[in-house]
Amino acid sequence: MNAWPGCMPPREKLLKFGAATLTDTELLAIFLRTGVAGVHVMEMAGNLIAEFGSLHNLMSADYPTLCAQKGLGESKYTQIQAISELASRCSFSHLAKEGALCNPKITREFIYNILSHREREVFLVLFLDNQYRVISHDELFIGSISSVEIHPREIVPEALKVNAAALILAHNHPSGQAEPSEADNLITVRIIKACALLDIRVLDHLVIGHGEYVSFAERGWI
Repeated sequence: MNAWPGCMPPREKLLKFGAATLTDTELLAIFLRTGVAGVHVMEMAGNLIAEFGSLHNLMSADYPTLCAQKGLGESKYTQIQAISELASRCSFSHLAKEGALCNPKITREFIYNILSHREREVFLVLFLDNQYRVISHDELFIGSISSVEIHPREIVPEALKVNAAALILAHNHPSGQAEPSEADNLITVRIIKACALLDIRVLDHLVIGHGEYVSFAERGWI
């Protein structure tokens, strides 16, 4: 890389102080490696984050949107997708080993990374064993930008297939507001009742917005 304007190069900063000390722009600059003609890589990284609104939005962009940006193309898109999937699998392996309730922060982050950028409502279920370790996760229902139709009778058989002892429910609000609706409350009660007949516990229902979430368990609703 060329001289870094007014700052320590991100790679040197990472080696000296650790990756957590880097800003989003610095992390992206390491990934991009070089800028484009007349634009330093740090400036390019900052411009991209500003254009997309956040690093998360940039990482979640689809192929045509990302490749429309100067300096990005198929190679960068595939790398970003691979990094995103690697992070997701790392979080999932952590959950499967440690247990969803032992580290609720990791659980929330895992669910948030899956749902927060989706343009339609998606209903996700984490299936847990009797020690609350994650067996699997499944996007059982996909709806429109404002609603998703959920059928409790379809959730229970999926839980039985994997011998789940407990569930964590989650869905997103593409509007960005995480506050649960009355319909969210009602369907949660219906799922809890359906699962209780087979001694399957519903531990939580997370509603994901943009930069926020609501946990039914934290509010004492479950």
